[in-house]
Amino acid sequence: MTSNPTFRPNLRPFILLRRITVVAALAAPVPLVAQVATRDSVADDSTARRLNTVRVSVTRDAARSPFELPFALTTAPLPARPAQRRTSVSDLLLAVPGVQVQDRSNPSQDSRIAVRGFGARSAFGVRGVRVLRDGVPVSLPDGQTPIDWIDLETVDRVDVVRGTAAALYGNAAGGVVDMRSRAPSTLPLALQARWWNGGGLQRANVQASGSLRGALGDSSGVLQQSQWLASFTRTAGDGPRAWSRFDASSVFARGLTTVGGTRFELQGTVYDAPRAENTGALTAAELSRDPRLPDSLNITRRSRKAVQQTQLALMAERDVGNGQLRASLFGGTRMLDNPLPFAMVAVDRAVMGGSVHGSWRLPSTPWPLRLGAGVDAQRLVDERYNYENCAEQLPSAPPSTRCPVPGNERGATRLDQQERAANLGGYARVEIEAPRQVFVSTALRFDQVQFGVRDRFITASNVDDSGDRSLRAVSPMLGVTWRAQPRWSLYGNLATAFETPTVTELTNQETGAAGLNATLEPQRTRTMEVGTQALLGQRVRADLALFEAVVQDELVPFDVPNQPGRRAFRNAGQTTRRGAESAVRLAWSMIDVGASYTWSRFRFDRYDVGTTSFAGQRIPGVPEHYGQGFVTARARGAFATLEWTGSSAAAANDAGTVQGAGFSVWNMRLGASSSRWAGVTLEPTLSVENLFDRRYASSLVINATRNRFFEPGLPRRLAFVMQVRRD
Repeated sequence: MTSNPTFRPNLRPFILLRRITVVAALAAPVPLVAQVATRDSVADDSTARRLNTVRVSVTRDAARSPFELPFALTTAPLPARPAQRRTSVSDLLLAVPGVQVQDRSNPSQDSRIAVRGFGARSAFGVRGVRVLRDGVPVSLPDGQTPIDWIDLETVDRVDVVRGTAAALYGNAAGGVVDMRSRAPSTLPLALQARWWNGGGLQRANVQASGSLRGALGDSSGVLQQSQWLASFTRTAGDGPRAWSRFDASSVFARGLTTVGGTRFELQGTVYDAPRAENTGALTAAELSRDPRLPDSLNITRRSRKAVQQTQLALMAERDVGNGQLRASLFGGTRMLDNPLPFAMVAVDRAVMGGSVHGSWRLPSTPWPLRLGAGVDAQRLVDERYNYENCAEQLPSAPPSTRCPVPGNERGATRLDQQERAANLGGYARVEIEAPRQVFVSTALRFDQVQFGVRDRFITASNVDDSGDRSLRAVSPMLGVTWRAQPRWSLYGNLATAFETPTVTELTNQETGAAGLNATLEPQRTRTMEVGTQALLGQRVRADLALFEAVVQDELVPFDVPNQPGRRAFRNAGQTTRRGAESAVRLAWSMIDVGASYTWSRFRFDRYDVGTTSFAGQRIPGVPEHYGQGFVTARARGAFATLEWTGSSAAAANDAGTVQGAGFSVWNMRLGASSSRWAGVTLEPTLSVENLFDRRYASSLVINATRNRFFEPGLPRRLAFVMQVRRD
């Protein structure tokens, strides 16, 4: 059995926090209702004093109280944890039950988001979870989600649907993460700048926002208000590990106005990262010796990536009688140059899509009805090229078939093809408001995902591997909610979901052949869930959810032997996931406390690879016990935040013979808000991550070859943050 012998988790805080969380959740059954903050600021002490209820629209309805909805919902408490790094989505999703964000300490790899284990298999990007920005898809039609280009500095709130949401969002909706942008200032002009330095990286962000009154008028001649926000972010440095240099710039802008009673919003993002070095995963021995080490092969082959991404989105919303109509159009491009140990990959991508959704409430029926319907369409076209990686070849080496030009790291062409994916889906939802505050809802969605490959690399030894596949699914959902009290509800739902392989997963065949894998099937899930949520006295919020999900043909990754860095996928016969999620949040005038605990018993029921059966083994990448918590204390403009993450062991391969042992990690931040001078506020912060300098694997490479299963959490590092505001 291979494991990391340096892991020495201190589970006593984890056990204590679990007990506190479970007791609080049982005593005050609840969750998603959270305050809305206008900025992440030390000065905003008042936001921590009350837990006001919010309305959410992540369930594709008009803004609703979460106490009326049959879903496990969470709004991440961002204002309760001031001065976050915001260099990773893990900073935004701490203490959300059922959600595990694995930071990979690798600038060329996105953080891995897993909701109830969906997404834990991701080799890069996010899988199995739909990611949105202000309701506009970040996820691609095949279910893949690159999140490196998202401007986290302007995210004000994150709404999370924890569990199957395919009846609303379709393919790969094992969970939904909707990032909501910070609202522009109501003043004519407000400025904010933030500088962060720690762990070998420096980050600077400048934001400006404001409101223009009387810029436009509606049909009645009443003057309206237009708002705008612009953000520029720059991140650069050598990184905390060897071979982890990172250099990226991004611009995000949004404008909002009302014309003729219709609310419009225009958003745009430009992201440029000319260098993100791929430091790679480690063996157990390397992690024990020094977590800053790189994979030496990645240096030899100069593994890295360069990305340019643009996206533009136009949204419109209009109230119509007792309902609301919403529509969006979006499009973007992505250019990727990605040298990997096994090949040099280049992709030119174009994506476009749109949606139309409507929701209405009919109060005149004997029992009021709510109706909803919508259509989503999205299309992706990738021009993909693979070349031999000749980075290790000396300029003096003789030419070869593999490396025809000595000294040129891009060798002979291995693949040249166009890859396409298109998704068309439509859904309808009906909800009955029965007596005694009982809400019964049902939804049905149909999706068709089309894949196509056009092979352009055809020679005497390379036949035409062009092909097409069409995958379809119908996803029903039935849910019941009882709002027993105005701020206490119980709910249950039955739902199904499906997740297609992504284009990359379909084309990365174990044999190395081009074209589409004709044997890889989508995974399909049936889920049962019950839960309760409550808000007591606007001081305590709690959440408890129990679920069981049975998955057919679960998609499982594995490294292709003798081809370092190349991953292929196969289907497991059947898996069962049983879990419990609980969270509690307490707020007083000078202190905020939050904690979450997740229990996950995920097992293979049927799964054979050749003559080997993995039935009964744990699904790799997901710990059975996982908890997080935080405490923030405020006094006279100063604050102190303590954060904790604890995890039990997790399997790193299907056989369970390799384990990433449990860990317990603490972070701390101390900050203050100086007195204002000429309208300017200074907010310095000192942070210490991994306070006790634990050595641990924050992420696991599932079924890795070369024994490189462990992506290390970073050693102790100090960071200094300075924020300057003028409003």
